[in-house]
Amino acid sequence: MTTNGGHEPVFCTIVPPHVLDRLSQAEDPVVHGPARRTLRRDAYERTRRRLTTVVGAPDVATLAGAEPGKPRRTVYDAGHGTDLPGEKARGEGEEPGQDATVNRAYAGLGATFDLFLKEFGRDSIDGHGLPLDATVHYDRDYSNAFWNGEQMVFGDGDGEIFLDFTIAVDVIGHELAHGVTQYTANLDYFGQSGALNESVSDVFGALIKQYTLGQTAEEADWLIGAGLLAPRVTGTALRSMKEPGTAYDDDVLGKDPQPATMDDYVRTGRDNGGVHINSGIPNHAFYLAATTLGGHAWERAGQIWYDVLTGGELDQNAQFTDFATLTVKAARARYGEGAELVAVTKAWERVGVRTL
Repeated sequence: MTTNGGHEPVFCTIVPPHVLDRLSQAEDPVVHGPARRTLRRDAYERTRRRLTTVVGAPDVATLAGAEPGKPRRTVYDAGHGTDLPGEKARGEGEEPGQDATVNRAYAGLGATFDLFLKEFGRDSIDGHGLPLDATVHYDRDYSNAFWNGEQMVFGDGDGEIFLDFTIAVDVIGHELAHGVTQYTANLDYFGQSGALNESVSDVFGALIKQYTLGQTAEEADWLIGAGLLAPRVTGTALRSMKEPGTAYDDDVLGKDPQPATMDDYVRTGRDNGGVHINSGIPNHAFYLAATTLGGHAWERAGQIWYDVLTGGELDQNAQFTDFATLTVKAARARYGEGAELVAVTKAWERVGVRTL
């Protein structure tokens, strides 16, 4: 269980370090230059977060007189600098401007707020109307997007490998979902608990995309970050929940290393113990459960995952078996001995994670 009130900041990026490491070793300076700068910036931000402790968040929504159940979005423009949050570009209720990146960020924040409120009864990422802030046009050729414990930040990409990071609404949802985890289970960002942290964000990122598009589980592509890869890249997205390990296979970018089952679990000290790699296993389990049940994935499978994340029984250092066992328990508690319980149980069996 979380021991610090769920507010300890974690610096979470959408593009894994191992991908940027690979790009930083490319011979072409057009490729390795932005990757190296992005890695340096990420390292700086990660260190800065470790030196900043959030000891309980104030009820900012109440202090600002916000109306419960209504989003409070502000999008800022960093102007290709790194000072956060930057200049205000669009506030809640303001009309769209000429900057498509600002408008996409604003819409993505709204889509995330809507899903959590309307389908899970959660008022913003902290459950108490937390304002949603985002900064766009961060740094130059910055090839990432991140949640820093307080707000969203989006780079414009380098134009060679990555495009504008506001293009994919699931990326926006993914990073904001790290905030939900921060305020609930607060899963440790290392090893299997870190992979679960990443997987939960992929799950809710995928649900936000499907919710926005009105897609059923069968209609969805189950890709994370589709549209982010530039035309020169041989690939479709950053990750695939349907077929982990198949999102890209490119001479420069490398091959998607995600396993789909425990048979191919990757043991590594890099990437916080492979948090962006082994997340493919619980990702695939959710995909299997959701598609077995059919319909809208947020209506049944999503409810079960949300119950586990917010139920208070998930330890910060939970392993795959712990999470899987709690999903079975949650399925039984919410739906009884029906199709939901069978679908969840069999999904974990198929990816090789046992339940207790």
